[in-house]
Amino acid sequence: MRKDKRTELWRVVKFVLFSASAGVIQIGLFTALNELCRWSYWPCYLIALVASVVWNFTLNRKFTFQSANNVPKAMAMVLGYYAVFTPLSTILGNWLVESCGWNEYLVTVMNMLLNFVTEYLFDTFVVFRGSMDTNEAAKKEGRAEINMKRACFRMETGSFFAFQNFPLLWEKPPELTEVPPDLAVSILTRVWVVVM
Repeated sequence: MRKDKRTELWRVVKFVLFSASAGVIQIGLFTALNELCRWSYWPCYLIALVASVVWNFTLNRKFTFQSANNVPKAMAMVLGYYAVFTPLSTILGNWLVESCGWNEYLVTVMNMLLNFVTEYLFDTFVVFRGSMDTNEAAKKEGRAEINMKRACFRMETGSFFAFQNFPLLWEKPPELTEVPPDLAVSILTRVWVVVM
């Protein structure tokens, strides 16, 4: 259970970092369009949003959720999310800036924060549900974990066992050889000290 919490915490950290990089792209492009082109709020926001979405989707799919899911299918689901989010945030943002006189940067940051939270939930529970940790990078990490398990000691019916050698993944696992419990405890203690 502890590993699952650590994995999910790391997933959230990666999502935050990639979303922050997408936020830099979005606010940078929004600022450039707003200051240089002097357009109204909505085209600046819309162009910047699309650029940040493409960046964020690409990185989060590959590195955060490590999904081997069908890319067009995943993109279609994200497009569905943005088919709802984009008009709502664009119309509301434009109304707040043009009619209510709110600062366009404040409105953009508020939309970015709302997008951050809702997109993480949508990606986790809809887009990548059932396909997380299925791409090649995740499989390699899984292989490393399997190899570590093979290298570690197992406890069965009160005795410790160790593999005689460490085969490659595609080889049949070797026979188990019994290791005296006091030797196993000594080795595990040394491994624990090295790891920590």
